[in-house]
Amino acid sequence: MHGLAWLLLALSWCDLSRGYFSEERWSPESRLLAPRVLVALICRNSEHSLPYFLGTVERLNYPKERMALWVATDHNEDNTTDILREWLTKVQNLYHYVEWRPKEEPEFYDDEEDGPKQWTNQRYEHVMKLRQVALESAREMWADYFLLVDCDNLITNPDVLWKLMKENKTIVAPMLESRAAYSNFWCGMTSQGYYKRTPAYLPMRKQVRKGCFAVPMVHSTFLIDLRKEASRQLAFHPPHPEYSWAFDDIIVFAYSARMADVQMFVCNKETYGYFPVPLRSHNTLQDEADSFLHTLLEVNVRNPPVMPSKYLPVPAKHPDKMGFDEVFMINLKRRTDRRDRMLRTLRQLEIDSKVIAAVDGKAMNTSEIHALGIHMLPGYSDPYHGRPLTKGELGCFLSHYNIWKEIVERGLQTSLVIEDDLRFEVFFKRRLMNLMSEVEKEGLDWILSTLAGRGCKLITERKLCLIYTTWWRRIIPIGHWDT
Repeated sequence: MHGLAWLLLALSWCDLSRGYFSEERWSPESRLLAPRVLVALICRNSEHSLPYFLGTVERLNYPKERMALWVATDHNEDNTTDILREWLTKVQNLYHYVEWRPKEEPEFYDDEEDGPKQWTNQRYEHVMKLRQVALESAREMWADYFLLVDCDNLITNPDVLWKLMKENKTIVAPMLESRAAYSNFWCGMTSQGYYKRTPAYLPMRKQVRKGCFAVPMVHSTFLIDLRKEASRQLAFHPPHPEYSWAFDDIIVFAYSARMADVQMFVCNKETYGYFPVPLRSHNTLQDEADSFLHTLLEVNVRNPPVMPSKYLPVPAKHPDKMGFDEVFMINLKRRTDRRDRMLRTLRQLEIDSKVIAAVDGKAMNTSEIHALGIHMLPGYSDPYHGRPLTKGELGCFLSHYNIWKEIVERGLQTSLVIEDDLRFEVFFKRRLMNLMSEVEKEGLDWILSTLAGRGCKLITERKLCLIYTTWWRRIIPIGHWDT
């Protein structure tokens, strides 16, 4: 007890907030500052994607005073330069440093024959040089990390920077989702540097296997740790002296990483973002805009909608009925989530619609069903499921039946019917309008065309379920597609 008393007395003399002298004070150490990151954006003809893409950049959960923006744009046919200039003017005081490299002329490359989607040798070389200048700028300002992001990549996970840094890799990419099997990494590469299919790809792409995997190629969006000694040997341009593969920006950089003995990694532990599937050289800027719009809509299927930059105006939408007398959208009143998503989708597609309250078959009892004069056929079995008709399916039928009655009452000639869980294929509006033009041109007599449903995708390769008949009323219902 005597020793314990002396210990308590000694502790009472020692105030942990004081130093050796009474006038000194001690306090815990402050946190480390976040690593410095240079974000490189090289944009061309990106007017359609910039409001949403820049919105995702703004929402990165990372201190902006520790971020520098390096932005370049050139060879534009659209309003990309003005949009970037307006955005940078409004956000420049939020970031540590902003470097702006616009070039108004020319609009095309000399060897660009097919159009602005063509990747020529001049374009490859120019893009590689720009990326190299951005990388050297990051090194000169002693940035800790270099983040390269293409201007149509939607980074929907705001914590992506912190998560990639935690992996402690020299080069690491977040796996991006697309409408197909395409992503921003390769699992295999041939001896000539071209893409090689491997059994490992799809399990990673579909996140059957999750983790951070060594791969021979990452592109579009990736992070470089400039604190790593080997990163000093990385270069986008010029190609390595021993390089003999195709003159392609992503392959040149992958070879540079290989020669620097730097392994590339891709992480698929979470959903980090989305991007469109690349188009062909003959595609147009409108094709690219429609493809990006489809990516935007696909994000909204299972995620909150991607919001545009709060510093940029969004072009006004001008919805129409695509030549139909009416566009009906069926929705259960209790499924407000589906209604909101579908209305956002239709607004983005510039389709004007009328919301029809669906019949909730599950809420109907047998007496109510019989009161409508509906009786099940004895022994009936759905040929697809091998079971009787469900109340939900009955409600679906009654919802369409109510629309048919309205079509007759209003004397509508052509109508489009969609349900609230539909997912549209890319170029949907354009392809449907072209289809209707062809039907009119051919003078076909028809009653019903199902553009999606069991065994029939929504206008994919025009594999349509069509029924033609002679009738004065024309109805096009688009069937249910589970999401």
